[in-house]
Amino acid sequence: MSANTPCIRSSVLSELNHCNIWLKMESCQSTGSFKQRSIGNACLQYSKQGAKRFISSSGGNAGISVAYMGNELNIPVTIVVPKTTSAKAIQLMREENAEVIVHGNSWGEANDLALTYVSPEAVYIHPFDDPYLWNGIAPIIDEVIAEGIKPDAVILSVGGGSLLSGISQGLKANSLTIPIYAIETEGTASLNASIKISKYVKLEDVTGIATTLAAKQVCENAFKISQNENIVGLTVTDEEALRACFRFLDDHRTLVEPACGATLSTLYDKKISFPSLTNVLVIVCGGASITLKQLLKYAEGNTPHF
Repeated sequence: MSANTPCIRSSVLSELNHCNIWLKMESCQSTGSFKQRSIGNACLQYSKQGAKRFISSSGGNAGISVAYMGNELNIPVTIVVPKTTSAKAIQLMREENAEVIVHGNSWGEANDLALTYVSPEAVYIHPFDDPYLWNGIAPIIDEVIAEGIKPDAVILSVGGGSLLSGISQGLKANSLTIPIYAIETEGTASLNASIKISKYVKLEDVTGIATTLAAKQVCENAFKISQNENIVGLTVTDEEALRACFRFLDDHRTLVEPACGATLSTLYDKKISFPSLTNVLVIVCGGASITLKQLLKYAEGNTPHF
């Protein structure tokens, strides 16, 4: 229950980076983010196994997709979200008839409560740590290659690590051994912290405006990938992510959240150098609950440079 999204060449970003930048527009999914692939597949598989209710926890995008899938499959949904979740995200979940409970100051606290509702019939849909999720994301690479584009590198954002896990799986299935640039904001860089010391670590706290990246620890599968494959971890500031969101809106008429802006900022700010004929695949992960008003509010409170 996900779409084959457009893959477009960005003339602006290609010229700026002196190579071919291809944008996989996951923002075009029905729920506005790549989570429709991962969550959509997980919900579908568990429904086939007899699930009578879906239980989940989310900072936004995953919960919206669980709610959407529950509505599509006529299965009741309960989602626990932390207090940092935007009012827009909660609204979108409730519009899909989900029960939404606001609890805790972080996703981890919300998740702890969500797990108490799980039963043999009430199935837990993890927002980022489940092979079903990765299986749903992997076809992104199949779609890109089917269009005649063979990427030499991939750039994506990392929150809990499902996108990294799925893209890695898709590359392996297509016998592609290429670097993946894994981008986090400075306040949410749990993968980068683990890469630096080659140890699976958990952050004491997560901060900043990229709330959908705010997992204190990536899934173990993402960490293992970072240790065994060509993963380059990079961090950007909130200001850089925000600036990229506004520039992308101007250049491509598409509104994305700061979590996605983090990836785009590496190209707008030329943080990575690629050879001139390189095909770089960028996962525009989207963001269902962002609004221009919210971006402007972030900009006003974050920096004087907008």
